[in-house]
Parts: sequence; structure tokens; C-alpha cells
Amino acid sequence: MFTVPRSVAAHVLAVLSGVAVLVVALSVAMAYVQARRQVEATAAEKVISIATTIAATDDVREGLMADDPAAALAGFAEHERALTGADFVVIMSPSGLRYTHPDPAQVGEMFVGTIAGAQAGGTVVEEYVGTLGPSTRAVVPVLAHGQVIGLVSVGVLREKVTAQLRALMPQIVVAGLAAGVLSGAAALVVAYRVRRQTIGLNAADLQRLHDHHEAVLHAVREGLIIVGADGRVEVINDEARRLLGFSDDVAGRRLADLGLPDDLARMLCATGDHVDTPQVRGGRVLLVSSREVVRQGRRAATLTTLRDRTELEAVTGQLGAARSLADALHAQAHESANRMHTVTTLIELGRTEQALQFATEELRATQRQRDAVLAAIEEPSVAALLLGKIAQAAERGVRLDLDDDAYLPAGALGARAGVTILGNLVDNAIDAAAPSAEKLVVIDAEVGAGQVRLTVSDTGPGLDAEGLAHAFEPGWSTKATDGPIGRGIGLALVRQTVEQLGGRIQVSPGAGAVFEVQLPLSTNPDEQPEELDE
Repeated sequence: MFTVPRSVAAHVLAVLSGVAVLVVALSVAMAYVQARRQVEATAAEKVISIATTIAATDDVREGLMADDPAAALAGFAEHERALTGADFVVIMSPSGLRYTHPDPAQVGEMFVGTIAGAQAGGTVVEEYVGTLGPSTRAVVPVLAHGQVIGLVSVGVLREKVTAQLRALMPQIVVAGLAAGVLSGAAALVVAYRVRRQTIGLNAADLQRLHDHHEAVLHAVREGLIIVGADGRVEVINDEARRLLGFSDDVAGRRLADLGLPDDLARMLCATGDHVDTPQVRGGRVLLVSSREVVRQGRRAATLTTLRDRTELEAVTGQLGAARSLADALHAQAHESANRMHTVTTLIELGRTEQALQFATEELRATQRQRDAVLAAIEEPSVAALLLGKIAQAAERGVRLDLDDDAYLPAGALGARAGVTILGNLVDNAIDAAAPSAEKLVVIDAEVGAGQVRLTVSDTGPGLDAEGLAHAFEPGWSTKATDGPIGRGIGLALVRQTVEQLGGRIQVSPGAGAVFEVQLPLSTNPDEQPEELDE
């Protein structure tokens, strides 16, 4: 027959109940033993005290030295027994011959019990079955001038000791029941809490849930990180560690100790919801979405997902460049058709010399511009980039010029770093200069004193105080968002690349922005920060 496994809460309740019963039972047993010892100790102290007091009286000494000790001590012994509540008071000779006894028939008989210690001047306490039954008794000597002249034995029957112990049992039982009730209530509270936290699942369900959690956590292609309300990382999967550049598991560590940029760290423990906010980390463009985890009306954690959109952004950029180049080729084809028609017409009119001059003039201008770029920029990748940007700028009506003194020797700057820095700065400058009247972008490159200095200036409106403060923050832009992940990424990538190469970047305020980048001179043409490798 199929039975449903008990929940974890039920197991906890059963275990705690068993432990409570065991503890209460042991406590009651120990309390009973302690009470019994206490009652017996009290009885022993009582008989010792009574026997010592009686043995020290002058009446006992005088009676023992009388001609008939039994007659002299009989009334005194019974009076003391009744007065003290003892069950028997026996006064005897040093050898143990009874002079008094509650049963007159026992007078003149030898004492039944141990008296050797008392005969030697000490005190004897024992439980013994005498003529009256089981009793707790004490035997003490009667001294006169340092000599033992007699013995006194006082005892209480075990029935009275047992009766006193039974009188204490209700207290012990009530205390045990109270402890049991409290333990049961505590077990119920703990079981309820466990049931609420485990949603009533049994151990197999929890194991299966944990296995599924681990499988999903490490299989998803998006980064996932959960930061608790105390600022510590509670959960992080493999993809999140890769995207954030963590070499090992950082679960349990404080977010402030992980060396993340302030803006990204704020996103990971932010309040409220954030959707697809662009961030730059390790040369990657990340889309960060975060959401509060609320439990019982209070914020318990922040769940954040990270999506890598570096390749998508690169493809988007390439697509935009290809579109611009296609538009430029279309415009050039249209212009070439006009020029060819003009040349053909000049030839038909017999003006061959003017036709030749007109045909070669544009070719010479283009070749001069190409030669100037290749002469000033010896790094092939950077030179190719600028030639392409010149065509894109021309299509938008912007003139892109190199400063007359610009010079960048081969190997002075890593190719990929140069393309990242100049490509994004030039794109930004073209966007800024396009609406202006002059429509001009100027690029300058200088090498000296162990460093490379790159300058990109435009005739755009420039940056105000707010723009200067936020220009290099991911997601911030003066232009409208129109891409799949928005704008504000290019300058952030430039800043990160410059900082990783140990350089610095600054922008001049006022009309016409001027971006200046200073980098240490590269000793390796292929030098590039590891995080930028794709």
C-alpha cells in the first residue's frame, strides 16, 4: 500500500517530542532520586541531633550511674521520644544492654544493630531492621570524664521516611508535567516554523528541489546573483561569476569586499525594479535587471540577472557601419554617375582635355586624403578604421580631418585598444558635429615622453556641467535611445580601456567638445587588457 512520506516538519515534531518525553522522564527520575536522598539525609540528621542532645543531658548520665538504670531512665526516654517525634529512644550500657525501649519486653535484652563505632566514642548512622522493623537510626556515646558510660540510640521507622517521600511526589510530578507541556509546546512551535519554511515538503521533495535548483542555477545562460538584505552574496551561478570576473565562489562574502564598481554594486543590492540597465564590466556590455525579493512585507534580498550583450553590440555596430558604408557607396555611385555623365558630355563636345582634368581631379583628392592618413597613422588597423570613418562622416555631411602634425607610429599603441578608443570617440564626435553649422571633426595623435596622446575634437555643442559629470557613466547619453541596448556604452568602454592600460582621459568643457586620452607607450604591438579579449 502506498503511503505518503511524512514531511520534514512531522519528522522534527516526532524527534522533538521523543526527546522531550525522554528528558522529562529523566528529569522526574532524577528529581525523585534527589528527593529521596534529601529525605533520607534529613532523617539521618534528625536522629543524630536527637541522640546527641539526649546523650549530653545530666539526667542520662545520672540515670546510667544509678543502682537501677532501667527504672531511672524509663520515664525520661519515653518523654523524649514523644517530645521529639522519634519512633524509639533506647538508652543502653556500653556493652549494648538495653535500659529503655518502647516495648518493655525488650528491656534487658541486647541492642540489635551496630554499636562498635559508638563504643569507641564515635557516631553510628545506619538503616537497620530491628525489633520495630526497618528504621534509620543513630547511636552515640554518653561520656563522663572522657569515658563512655553508656550509649543512646534514636531512630525513625522507614515508613515515615517513605511517607515524607510520597508527600513530595505530587510536586515532582506536577513539575514534570509542566516541563512536558512546555517541551511539547516548544516542539509544536518549532515544527510549525519548519513546516512554514519547508512549505510542508518531505525530505525527498527537498532533495529533489535542491537538485533541480543546482541544475537550473548552473545550466542557465544568464548570470544570476542574489544579494541578501545584509549586503552578502547568497547565491551566484557560474555565468554570473564569469561575467563579473570572479575566479571562485563568492557566496557568503560581502558585496562591498568584491571590488565591483560603485554603480554596479548599487544595482546588485538596489531597491525597486530595474530592467535591462546597461553596465560595463571587464570590457563587456552587460544588461542588468534587478528585482526585490519581498518576504512577509519586508525586503529579504535582491535578485539580479546579467545578460552579456557584447557580441550583439559589436554586431549592431558592424551592421551600422555596413549600413553607413552602403549609403556612402550608394551616394558615391550616384555622384560617380553624374560625374561620368559630365565626362561623357565633355568628350562629345570635343573638350577632351577638360574631361580628363575633371575625371582625375576627384581621384587625386581621394588619393591625397588616403595617403595623408596612411602616412600619419602607421598602425594598419587604426588607419583602416579612420579611412572608414572618413567615408561615414562624409555621408553625414561631416568633414573628418587629421591634424597636420598628427603621427602615430606602428607599435606605439595596441591595435585593439586603438580601435576601441578612437572608434568610439570618433563616432561620438560625428554624432555631435552633424547638427552643427561647421560640421568638422579633427583627430590628432602625438608620441613623446613615453606616452601616446590622442585628441578628438568636434564643432558640436559640447558638454555642460552635468555632461562632464556623467559622460563616462554606462547608459548616460545626450542623445535619444534608439539601439537594442540603448546609448551611453561607447564612452564607458573608452574609459574602462584607458584605465586598464594605465592611462587617463579628460574632456574640455564649453562649445565644441575636446576629448584627450593619454596612454603609456606600448612595448608590445598586440598589448591589450585580458578582459577585452573575446
